[in-house]
Amino acid sequence: MDMIVSWMLVAAAIAAFSVTAVSGCLLIPALHRLHFGQTIRESGPTWHNKKQGTPTMGGLCFILGILVAVGLVYLSFRRYEPELLGARSVHAALLVLFLALGSGLIGFLDDFVKVAMHRNLGLLAWQKLIMQFLVTAGFLLGLYNQGLLTTVIMLPGAGAVDLGLVYYPIAFFGIIFLVNAVNLTDGLDGLCSCVTFVSMLGYLLAASMLAYYHVSVLATATAGACAGFLVWNFYPAKVFMGDTGSMFLGGMVTALAFVMCRPELVLFFGIVYIWDAMTVVIQRIYFKATHGKRIFRMTPIHHAFEMRGWREVKIDAFFSLIALAGAVLGVLYIYLS
Repeated sequence: MDMIVSWMLVAAAIAAFSVTAVSGCLLIPALHRLHFGQTIRESGPTWHNKKQGTPTMGGLCFILGILVAVGLVYLSFRRYEPELLGARSVHAALLVLFLALGSGLIGFLDDFVKVAMHRNLGLLAWQKLIMQFLVTAGFLLGLYNQGLLTTVIMLPGAGAVDLGLVYYPIAFFGIIFLVNAVNLTDGLDGLCSCVTFVSMLGYLLAASMLAYYHVSVLATATAGACAGFLVWNFYPAKVFMGDTGSMFLGGMVTALAFVMCRPELVLFFGIVYIWDAMTVVIQRIYFKATHGKRIFRMTPIHHAFEMRGWREVKIDAFFSLIALAGAVLGVLYIYLS
């Protein structure tokens, strides 16, 4: 069985990397021809103006890579180890893809409005929220139907805690927050791709330790796809993933923890996203409370590092190290518990 699992993971990684990297050769020129270029917001860092017009919506590359890789693994290996990739595992994997693809579709519509209708802000906030509410509700309902939704969570240092009815609103709004947090992290060349690659390695190890092999396949495929996308997205980026890609990854990062019935793992494997997003929340609250004062030079916090003179590659490396620390702590937490 161990050999079969190893081959599954190798196949998922190679297929996802290859399809993602190769598809960039076709998609990037097509985005250029369609004039689907990134519009730099006036409220953003002024030094990013040079990136104006860089093709966006490149997340379609790794979405395709992940779907092809996962599909090939399931079709190729299910007959050898049906107990590893049985109906329950398939249903759980489909739930992950439901949240990821649903979130990615919202991001795609947002990107399309920006580049095709020339509305810099994309979808209106209420439009995005309504769609996110629907997708999140559908995901939670799917978890419930598959017996994967439980109000008992494991908290570091506290053990098993039953939150009762309080769990549902926390889970609902927590999912929406996390998906948008990943979206916020996509602000520098290669940043979200690098951090998500590391996060997925954490999920891969945790899922393997807990024998959730379908999660291992999804995490491996996502890691391989992120590596393939970095061929085009690393500084200086030839294409951006756009909201299409970042929201898809947000759904993936969030859903993997929930289908393992261990949502608290997001606190470890999503530490960078949470940190980056919380700086935005803290900044806005403090700004309003003090009538214009700021705590950070700029948020999300990765821009504050830019203002200190850090190069994008250095910020990518630093944030990836933080993600690695979170992954190590998460795996250690699983081992000890």
